[in-house]
Amino acid sequence: MASLDPAISGDAAKPVKVRRKVRVVSRRRRRVENALVAYSFIAPNFLGFAVFTLGPILFAFALAFMHWDGSNPIKFAGLDNFWRLFEDRAFIAAFWNTVVYTVVSVPLTLACALGLAMLLNQKIVGRDFFRTAMFFPYVASLVAVAVVWNMIFNPEMGPVNMLLYTLGLDPKDMPGWAADRHWAMVTVILFGVWKSMGYYMVIYLAGLQGINSELYEAAGLDGANAWQKFRHVTLPQLAPTTFFVTVMLTIQSFKVFDQVYMITQGGPGTSTLVLVYHIYNEAFISWDLGYSSMIALVLFFLVLAVTVIQFRRQKED
Repeated sequence: MASLDPAISGDAAKPVKVRRKVRVVSRRRRRVENALVAYSFIAPNFLGFAVFTLGPILFAFALAFMHWDGSNPIKFAGLDNFWRLFEDRAFIAAFWNTVVYTVVSVPLTLACALGLAMLLNQKIVGRDFFRTAMFFPYVASLVAVAVVWNMIFNPEMGPVNMLLYTLGLDPKDMPGWAADRHWAMVTVILFGVWKSMGYYMVIYLAGLQGINSELYEAAGLDGANAWQKFRHVTLPQLAPTTFFVTVMLTIQSFKVFDQVYMITQGGPGTSTLVLVYHIYNEAFISWDLGYSSMIALVLFFLVLAVTVIQFRRQKED
């Protein structure tokens, strides 16, 4: 009987090993099946991104070093398109106009959005109505809003110049707004601020409502006034929100196109010509797709550099 024990124990151990292998295989199979299910959900989005976004981006990067008009064969251009940038007065004007638009519109929109958020975060009569009214320009049709804006700032019969005339300004000194090369960029910037500040006001409202009220109570007990509460409580608590808004506004400002197209179409002259509008002109008016891709490449690296700098400064702070 003792001699049979090893055989019996060996036979009994075999099913245990088999069961362990089966469990391991079944676990791996479940993991694979779960992974396939997860990938099946993101596959349509990924395929759409690859076909309609990633593919065109990579093609545009390659096209920046080519000559192509959309119909004739593509020819390798090397760095010809890049050196052409320095001789293109329209590109230089568009570059500086884009920088000016960004430098002015970003802090102005930031300040207006924060001011509106703080005002409409108070318990005032008609608060919900004013919130909706401030947000409406962002969701309204751009065409309709631009037409109304041009009517408001019409140099001859617009209500803005009528108000300035009533205040005693000489008609000869009236600003021409979109029709004047000295005032056209101001008009575009004001339009951009007015249209975007409602959206970022909502973001700031969410940030303000997330601040613990006990911080204001503690500051009040320490004798802080309204300005000191704003400076030492509100602004530090809103730092993440401000960073997000600044990054989004900067990217949006560098990509500005639609409002320029609707209000001034880059004019008068090149006073409101921006990079994206210049890309549009070169690509779909002049049909120089290689050169327009090079301008787009420059814009891409410009936005990338500014965004990286903003993130690094945020980490240092």
